[in-house]
Amino acid sequence: MLDSAKRAQIIALINQEVVPAVGCTEPMAVALCTARATELLGARPEKITAYLSANIIKNAMGVGIPGTGMIGLPIAIALGALVGKSKYELEVIKDLTPEALEEGKAYIKNGRRIEIKFKNGIAEKLYIEVTSESDGHKATAIIADDHTNFVYEEFDGKVLKDNRKPEGESDEEQTINLDLHTVWDFATTSPVEEIRFILKTRDLNMSAAQESRKGNYGHCLGKTISRPLSHGIFGKTIFSEIISETALACDARMGGAMIPVMSNSGSGNQGICATNPVAVYARENDNTEEELIRALTLSHLTAIYIKQSLGKLSALCGCVVAGIGSSCGIVYLMGGDYQRVCYAVQNMIANLTGMICDGAKPSCSIKICSGVSSALLSALLSMEGEHVTAAEGIIDEDVDRSIRNLTSIGKEAMCPTDDMVLDIMTHKIC
Repeated sequence: MLDSAKRAQIIALINQEVVPAVGCTEPMAVALCTARATELLGARPEKITAYLSANIIKNAMGVGIPGTGMIGLPIAIALGALVGKSKYELEVIKDLTPEALEEGKAYIKNGRRIEIKFKNGIAEKLYIEVTSESDGHKATAIIADDHTNFVYEEFDGKVLKDNRKPEGESDEEQTINLDLHTVWDFATTSPVEEIRFILKTRDLNMSAAQESRKGNYGHCLGKTISRPLSHGIFGKTIFSEIISETALACDARMGGAMIPVMSNSGSGNQGICATNPVAVYARENDNTEEELIRALTLSHLTAIYIKQSLGKLSALCGCVVAGIGSSCGIVYLMGGDYQRVCYAVQNMIANLTGMICDGAKPSCSIKICSGVSSALLSALLSMEGEHVTAAEGIIDEDVDRSIRNLTSIGKEAMCPTDDMVLDIMTHKIC
């Protein structure tokens, strides 16, 4: 068992990275930054200018905004200014009412009120700068590196906060050093009462799946898989239940449902993918509550560990990372040991590396299903003692080096791909 000080550090890290969110985290982070700039201004803005990193724009272009029936940044920015409260963080617009929505629609009809621009010359992939103006006054708020991390605030030229990092300082220098064995030790040996809080992920994300059944969100993939025709193809199995319950939650979130989910490392979809496959397998396999707690902890902390070197936003689809986490959790529920978990990780990296992120949107549920399918296949292979070896592709004998190979590709080698994806997305005629 890890010592109490190390466990406390890891628990704090999980609580920092696994948080509730309403809607896609990128437009909600922009709404949050707008809300804070408006609070600093102290008045309804006459004009709002948002300077955003390319990855923020990519992930906010095509996704539904909760409770609006609309997509994209203008309505998110308008509602952030009109009803947003920064104290709610990623649930920033949870006070939305039908009246406020109509007010927001009216606000964006005048196209001169909101300007959205690329922020050039920055290293951060996650960067949001919002300036609100009214009656000759101006307020600016900046979020960087993390979806709720305010690093700068200013009102009428007076700096109120400046926690911007010196150029060249990386997030990794400020995080807890993890490896997969430490993740395993923490999840499997910590006193269960210390990690019981992780059940909140099941409660929120499985509830999102159930709420999704009440509407027709996104591409309705979750509902499609649970219908008789799909049962004729996939059967009514643990596999189909896992895919359906995971896709349902993603459908609702990407489709703009006003439903909170528990996110992981700044992504609601990653939170769903790290939670629902594990929760459904445990339910269908009659695992104990303690086993579920430990499996969920293993899944979420594995995803957090991988994201430490990958970064919050990257060219690599988040379902790859969260799928690796859920595969580890399912191996544990199957009775697998640490070696079998390592096998599952190797199998996942050999399969899904290279899946691109082309923004948050309803079709993310299809990618999540691909990730979850691979997670189950990888888990089953690992339990048979089968795994991709170091003689094959990017896999290394050392599982942590395999993870670094994955994140290096996603963070560095895929950057030109990311640029091309964004260029395609921003030049489409829709």
